[in-house]
Amino acid sequence: MNESASPHHGGHGTGLVRQMGLIGLAATGICSMLGAAINVIPIMIQRNVPGIGPNVLIAFAFAATPAIFAALAYAVLASAMPRAGGSYVFASRGINPYLGFVASFSQWFGLSIAIGVVAYLIIPFVRDVVAALGWEGLAGALDTGVVRVGLALAFLWIFVGVNLRGVRSYERTLVPMMFIMFALGGIVIIAGFSFDHADFAAALAATEGASIPDTPAPPLKLWTFLAASAVFFSSFIGFDAIAQAGGEARNPRRALPLAIAIAVLTVGTYYMLFAAAIYHAVPWQFMAERAPTQDLTAPGLLGYVLPTGWTVAIVAGAAVALINDLPAMLLSVSRLMFAWAEDGIFPRRLAAVHPRWHTPHLAILVSAGVASAGILGSHYAGDFFLGIDILVTSMLVNFLLMCICVLMLPRKNPAIAADIGVLPARGAQRFVGSVGAVLIGVFLIVHVGKDLTTEAPAWYFHSTWIWALVMAVGTAIFLRERRQLAASGVDLEELYATLPEE
Repeated sequence: MNESASPHHGGHGTGLVRQMGLIGLAATGICSMLGAAINVIPIMIQRNVPGIGPNVLIAFAFAATPAIFAALAYAVLASAMPRAGGSYVFASRGINPYLGFVASFSQWFGLSIAIGVVAYLIIPFVRDVVAALGWEGLAGALDTGVVRVGLALAFLWIFVGVNLRGVRSYERTLVPMMFIMFALGGIVIIAGFSFDHADFAAALAATEGASIPDTPAPPLKLWTFLAASAVFFSSFIGFDAIAQAGGEARNPRRALPLAIAIAVLTVGTYYMLFAAAIYHAVPWQFMAERAPTQDLTAPGLLGYVLPTGWTVAIVAGAAVALINDLPAMLLSVSRLMFAWAEDGIFPRRLAAVHPRWHTPHLAILVSAGVASAGILGSHYAGDFFLGIDILVTSMLVNFLLMCICVLMLPRKNPAIAADIGVLPARGAQRFVGSVGAVLIGVFLIVHVGKDLTTEAPAWYFHSTWIWALVMAVGTAIFLRERRQLAASGVDLEELYATLPEE
């Protein structure tokens, strides 16, 4: 590295502009959480965690508990350190630079792959719309590999363009789509509670001549319950995206914690209503039977009992929900990479900010490249849950570190801790950090245990080993860049004792 390797102490600013308002921040979190999580995971959990049966809602409600503690930890830290690349900045200043980088590196990788997974999942929703309109030939074409992969890549790179053009372009795209998503999703909630299992059984018999399996509810095993809850925990990762936008938020010390609270409460309430509506209308036995061999979606299931027009509307709403994930998650991963480069532990050129659009354009493009690989991986792996599992592992580790950071920050960096504006009482911080760390640690153990004990055709179908490989790559990058920083004369203690420049 050269003299530009320690840019935070050079007095030139980052080039980012604080233009994002509270609604844009909240939309970033909400749209990162809603999407595949709400339209797919509550149903396909029957494949990923066999034996969960009718206990999906209970498992999700339990998953919300550690999510609330993680959200509080983020709110505490964001109030004191409102900078781009939130979680990396938090851990590197509050715990240890190495842990800050490698944990956020695995988070970046997991989220980048998840962006690809989301883009890949959009196409079945488009297929369902086409099928509902009676265009069977086109629907069949959308299921072919080349078409599905090509369209997924097209959706991804459209929103790369939106993100490249700046915060205003991003907000003008994301916020209206969020309200459309809620409006169309509301149809699912109303429809789900308007029909019951008898209605679905009758519709299934009329359309396919099939019947609902007469499967008794399996006994609820603790391991199965915790494994399902660990997967559902991934539904709350969006508040992390809010923290990553800390360098572009207006009035960030107030707006970031408030946006996190709005996003978590909104999504938690909406998710419970949505999932409850689906399970009210569709027997869990049907989902458990079909999920191992088919990619089921909430709108696709309600299509059995709804007229074609309403089916098209809710499938379109599901597609919008998935599409909303793309710009929000792209913002998150690109700001992580930007923060590393600004600190000098990643190639410095990735901290470049476009002179007109004020976005880290190179970081966006590199992250989009990894997401494109995620699309290809989802296709060739044959099961998108591999990408989801990688993300869950990464985020559980990251959230665990955030809770630990709340505990350690006042001792590690008292000057920064003095600026905490959320839960400023030390006793409250200890409670949130300790309980959150224990709950998330249990989820992490369960999730890794489930992954390693599940049979797979090769080692690379286990998310834990892929995550470990990513951590090894991150470690090698960190050690190399740290050596170059030290050799160039950068005072590493000073670098990590202060916040990045705005």
